[in-house]
Amino acid sequence: MSSRYLFIFEMANNHMGRVDHGERIIRELAEVCAGFDFRFGIKLQYRNLPGLIHPDYRKRTDIKHIKRFTETALGWDDCRRLKDAIVGSGFQAICTPFDEASVDKVVEHGFDILKVASCSLTDWPLAERIAGTDLPLILSTAGEPFEDIDRIVSFYQHRNRRLGVMHCVAEYPTPEAGLELNQIDLLRRRYQDIEVGFSTHEDPEQLDSVKMAIAKGATIFEKHVGVPTERSPLNAYSATPAQVRRWLQAARSAISMAGVEDRRHPFSAAESSALAELRRGVFAKAEIAPGAVIKADETFCAMPAQPGQLTARDLSKYTEYRATRRLGPGEPVLAANVESTDTRSLVHGIVRDVKGLLKVSGVAVPTQLELEISHHRGLEQYRSVGSAMITVINREYCKRLVLMLPGQMHPEHSHAQKDETFHLLYGEIELVLGGQHRACGKNDIVVIPRGVRHEFRSATGAVIEEISSTHTQDDSSYADPSIGPKSARKTYVTNWMD
Repeated sequence: MSSRYLFIFEMANNHMGRVDHGERIIRELAEVCAGFDFRFGIKLQYRNLPGLIHPDYRKRTDIKHIKRFTETALGWDDCRRLKDAIVGSGFQAICTPFDEASVDKVVEHGFDILKVASCSLTDWPLAERIAGTDLPLILSTAGEPFEDIDRIVSFYQHRNRRLGVMHCVAEYPTPEAGLELNQIDLLRRRYQDIEVGFSTHEDPEQLDSVKMAIAKGATIFEKHVGVPTERSPLNAYSATPAQVRRWLQAARSAISMAGVEDRRHPFSAAESSALAELRRGVFAKAEIAPGAVIKADETFCAMPAQPGQLTARDLSKYTEYRATRRLGPGEPVLAANVESTDTRSLVHGIVRDVKGLLKVSGVAVPTQLELEISHHRGLEQYRSVGSAMITVINREYCKRLVLMLPGQMHPEHSHAQKDETFHLLYGEIELVLGGQHRACGKNDIVVIPRGVRHEFRSATGAVIEEISSTHTQDDSSYADPSIGPKSARKTYVTNWMD
């Protein structure tokens, strides 16, 4: 369990205007919450009725909210008694004020959190008074379009207020088909730095909704609560203490099922063992001499794998293995009998520096494109010999970006099929074209006909826009015979841009 989850019990008017009944609700909730590793709060509602209700309507009994508010009203001293009882029972004290005078009382009475009701979310005079407090705020959003939620969130954020935002449906009780739990996903995507919660008004026996809300990432939950008596029955959306316990049990179960967040979950020994039994082991296809680099075509993969044996998952293009003793045909390749070199960190460093070059150059690159790293003499020598390329489009015409880090050289080569034109977008290069040296600076354009040998280097780093006819595989012919085939001198990286 985690104390990141806050469960708020909304007493509202269920104290029925009696401090003793409100204290009973608090006591019974304290008993229910024992044993749960959550944060808990009990919420009151403050209304300054003489200022909130128009004088001509204060005695009206045909308007249900006015009748309810006046019949269950508490004096400020009684409100403070309930607040002190909440804190004394180990709960955070939370309050929703519905008018400016009530905001002042929330501060005076020392509440921990101020909750803004959906009906008051864009009550701007009230918002101005709330913004003058230093309390953390939780905002309910029922019935508000995103443009209004955006405005009030921005209003409070510009005043450096700590915020939580609650998905809420103001239908009492809310039918299952009206819960709209996908709104939690929307709120989390839209307000990524703000905690998102779920204020519920469904039937208290409905427990699936809290499980789904937890699975969607909600961390704040609110439910109306009360203790029914013959004199004071509960409404259809308020939960009894027994129903609250079942609600919390459902939440705890959902959190356990959801598991860890923002990282890969830990693997059990049983899970690891089951997977290992199905993996293919690496075997020598023919004799491999001590000190030799183990090439892919010199091995085969088959199950079952032996203890300590390399498996197919170890045969990454970023890892080179060298035998430390003779390996016979069909012999399992054990980790104890090889030395490994991992080049992954080299690739990550190249990606980092290429991104830095793009940033300083100001050249914009679509984020979904693949990065092609050319390492003509190996990744270890990339920073002296090599380049990186991004293919933007390749049809009858082709556009690519060639990225040169400072001090890099791209070896002499030619193309049998394509004509290309270099447009230097950033930096400087020294180009050798058909044996002729040429210094090129920003905005220079050079045409390179097919079949003409060329090489280039950059002392400063450079970004070159290459415009050509269709680019085809293996169309580059290098003057240095030690430069291997394309498969050996290329590494492709996807999802490399932020």
